[in-house]
Order: sequence, then structure tokens, then C-alpha cells
Amino acid sequence: AARKRGSRRTDRGGLTLDSDIGRAALRLLTGREHSRRELHRKLVARGFSEDEVEHLLDDLSDRGLLSEERMAETYVAERARKGFGPVRIRHELRQRGLSDGLIASHLERSTQEWLEVMVAAHDKKYGPARAAEATERAKRARFLEYRGFPADLIAGFIHGDDGS
Repeated sequence: AARKRGSRRTDRGGLTLDSDIGRAALRLLTGREHSRRELHRKLVARGFSEDEVEHLLDDLSDRGLLSEERMAETYVAERARKGFGPVRIRHELRQRGLSDGLIASHLERSTQEWLEVMVAAHDKKYGPARAAEATERAKRARFLEYRGFPADLIAGFIHGDDGS
């Protein structure tokens, strides 16, 4: 008898992690943390049924292998380390299906901490010297805005109030 792709089940009614769908999910999760929405989308795109995917996601959550809390924590840390600001990170996490409350709790950093991330991103691209001409200041401000820093933080920095 032919078995439907990924349909081997455990005694608990969940899918086993050594089924096709379980292996696919674990491969994705070993690469990086995923939100429930991301993992759902990717598994359905691989041809697994909505019902199988939902059962597996519940099982992975119960086992602590799928955690949106952990995903938010690692994502914020990684993006901040790469020089991105809270506005952009918030937008990216919303696109991945995380709740505003969860996102806000992980973006809570002091203004000084975000300023340090912003200064590092600026200095990596432009060096430590500050722009003297208005057109150059505007160009740098657009770069920092694209990176996701709040306008008030950018304005203070561009006009010489960088806390140093």
C-alpha cells in the first residue's frame, strides 16, 4: 500500500520527525530559527498538506523545536549586529508573522544602544568623519533611514548630537 508523503504518525497522533515532512522541517530549522508562518509557508510549498503541516508545527512547538520567542530574539540580535535599526527590524518581523507584542519586547533597547548600532553602521560605510555639506548629510540620512533607524535619532546624529 502506498503511503501518502510524510504521513507516518506517532502514537500521540503527531507526525514523526523521521517522516518526510519532519525531516524537511528539521532541515529548515537547523539552518536558522523560523516563525510558524514561515515554516508553514515553506512546507506547504514543498507539497505537504495544510493538515499535516499544522499537526507538525503544533508538535514542534510542544517539543520546543519551534519557538517564535527564540526566533525573535536571535533575529533582532543578528540584524542589529549587521547594522539595522528598530524600524526595519519591526517591519521584517511583522512580515514573518510575529505579533507586535513579541516584537516590541525584543526591540526594547535604550536610545543609546540604538545610537551605537547606528553610528557603527554609518562609520562602516562612510568612516568616522561627519559630513560637512548639506547634500552629503542628506545622503547619509537616507542611508540610515533605509537601514531602519528612527528619524529623530538620525537627525540628532547628522546634526552633531551623537552622544560623544
